[in-house]
Amino acid sequence: MRFHQNLVAAVLDGADLIFNQGQYADKVIEKLLKRDRRWGSRDRGFIAETLYEMVRYKRLYGEIAGVKQPFTREDLTRMFAVWAVLKGHQLPPWPAFADTPVRRIRGAYDTLKTDRKIRESIPDWLDALGAEALGEPLWEEEIHALNDPAAVVLRVNTLKTNRDSLARALQAEGFATQPVEGYPDALQLESRANVFQSQAFQDGWFEVQDASSQKVAPLLDARPGMRVVDGCAGAGGKTLHLAAQMENKGQLLALDIYVNKLQELKKRARRAGAFNIETRELGSGKTLKRLAGSADRVLVDAPCTGLGVLRRNPDAKWKIRPEFLQEVTQTQQKLLTQYSRLLKPGGKLVYATCSILPAENQDQVAAFLESEEGKGFRLVSEESVYASRSGYDGFYMALLEREG
Repeated sequence: MRFHQNLVAAVLDGADLIFNQGQYADKVIEKLLKRDRRWGSRDRGFIAETLYEMVRYKRLYGEIAGVKQPFTREDLTRMFAVWAVLKGHQLPPWPAFADTPVRRIRGAYDTLKTDRKIRESIPDWLDALGAEALGEPLWEEEIHALNDPAAVVLRVNTLKTNRDSLARALQAEGFATQPVEGYPDALQLESRANVFQSQAFQDGWFEVQDASSQKVAPLLDARPGMRVVDGCAGAGGKTLHLAAQMENKGQLLALDIYVNKLQELKKRARRAGAFNIETRELGSGKTLKRLAGSADRVLVDAPCTGLGVLRRNPDAKWKIRPEFLQEVTQTQQKLLTQYSRLLKPGGKLVYATCSILPAENQDQVAAFLESEEGKGFRLVSEESVYASRSGYDGFYMALLEREG
């Protein structure tokens, strides 16, 4: 690989913003890729993929380079050199890399890779938590899998097309895909590419949505003509999937506390041709009170630590703090209690998270069922999805039914 100074500079600028200024990696990369219009797809790919690798392995690269936060420009350059050496790239003959100790870097890696916390590049407390929660063998496999780059998976919008037609349309635009076995609406890109520039995307034929996330809407079994509530809709990935399953018939209420996310959902719904969605901002508790006992289906896609999606959000492991787990589990239990009241007798609720921790998943459902609010509910099914076994995001989903 031949390195170019402006591309390497972009990577180092991005690392500074993410590591030293606490900005989110995806937002930083989005801005960086617009810096120079002359950059082609390979240039942008180099910036994005290298930055994500530096974020994933910040601890490992920092240990080998012998640097600690806050990182100076020289520190970041040394970390970049470590990345390049471990990836087998030849460093360019620039003054900044003149004294790079290639053999020492490789030797340090051979020594440090025996320590999982450093090899997989995670905080000590998170490693201890994961090992205790999942057991050593599963945690070892899972944290390793969560450092793999995520595949790009598309969900066909069945309001406008079908999977075969979408695959042909994307192929005609130069995007090769393959179906994902066991996921009827999913196509996976054979190589990473900017599918948002495709005409198929502009026409609303698909959304980018991981395969694990695509399991949630079918579990809820939302049917045409029902009243369905998406209690934590956000920007609407699962809302749009529900709208397609309902064939635009019935009422789909998308609720959230963040107005900007609901605005984005409205834009996506227009592009997708999903017309049965009604967005509502949650301010006071009046909205939920009015909906009590009126819903056929309720989705609680709860806020969580996001440990199941570290492949696509690797900076999350550096932003999460131990106390956040306690805070978010309290929020999850509150949401389960609040939204369970919206169901009609015989109605169904899906509780889902993109976490792999039982404290956010099975334990939450068990606590709800043992509570006063949960006495009229039964657990129909639950599933824990692990990246190490599925190849996709870590996820949890439980189907509860209110007895009639």
